[in-house]
Amino acid sequence: MWPFAKKTELPTPEEALPGRDAYAFPLPERHLVSGRPLLPPHPEGLRVAHFGMGCFWGAERLFWRQPGVWVTAVGYMGGFTPHPTYEEVCTGLTGHAEVVRVVWDPRETSLVRLLRLFFENHDPTQGMRQGNDVGIQYRSVVFLDDRAELELARRARDVYAEALRRAGWRRPVTTEVAPAGPFWYAEPGHQQYLARHPHGYCGLRGTGVAFPEEELAAGA
Repeated sequence: MWPFAKKTELPTPEEALPGRDAYAFPLPERHLVSGRPLLPPHPEGLRVAHFGMGCFWGAERLFWRQPGVWVTAVGYMGGFTPHPTYEEVCTGLTGHAEVVRVVWDPRETSLVRLLRLFFENHDPTQGMRQGNDVGIQYRSVVFLDDRAELELARRARDVYAEALRRAGWRRPVTTEVAPAGPFWYAEPGHQQYLARHPHGYCGLRGTGVAFPEEELAAGA
């Protein structure tokens, strides 16, 4: 993606770019693939999770294809700068990760299934990068707003770390699991990017190690 996105240390709040009080671009009203409203409020009973697993283009496509996912959007989370632009995020001076907002229906899918997709479709041991994409915006993150869901995600991380260890993986899992903070929508050109550019860049690469869902259930 951006060749100058090489910063691999999180900035302090004092170092972060100042940002702005409002979006510098109009937000689309509807999801390009499903036609559903992109912005809240969403129907009652739906849950929200945020996943960062490298470039958000391919990650969003992965989740919008899943049964039980009501709508997706891409944006920025985990940093300091309000209403950042993509160019600002790529400097590393906002502190944000590229994430996918996944609005899902618990009657049709589960957080465990979403976590399995997350862990199996990227390498959570690479720190501030995914493959050739280097920078803090490509770090592995899960942001949730429910205490029980956070605990489940942390246990899932530990279970997958053990699966990697058994498979001979020597690097530790670096996935951050934290309470959700402000989510800033990315520019319209990034929303459902691979629906408009189906042969565009997608950096998703898993480890080849399956997520042992039964071990997570056994430890519940």
